[in-house]
Amino acid sequence: MTTKEQLIDQHIREYESRLKHIDELYERAHKATEHLDDEHHTRSELEKYAAERSKLQKKADKVKTMSYKNWREETIRSSGPMAIWDVLAQKLEDFLERHEK
Repeated sequence: MTTKEQLIDQHIREYESRLKHIDELYERAHKATEHLDDEHHTRSELEKYAAERSKLQKKADKVKTMSYKNWREETIRSSGPMAIWDVLAQKLEDFLERHEK
């Protein structure tokens, strides 16, 4: 495996790791709201996070099939791709702080 391939593989593993973390947080958030009697705002907030997670999954899937050249161009164009994952994780952690008992 070349250094370029290793770099792409490393990013894919990072995306997958962060996605797993987001999934774990989302599952906890979903469980934390099961006791609520159809609180619309809370449920819509979770649905928004699920939609953001779906976009990140699509990005991870796209990266897996890119050539190094396309991957490099995509990385340069997108500002702080890992920051996007961290922002969603932070939103879920904040949600959990408000709803876990």
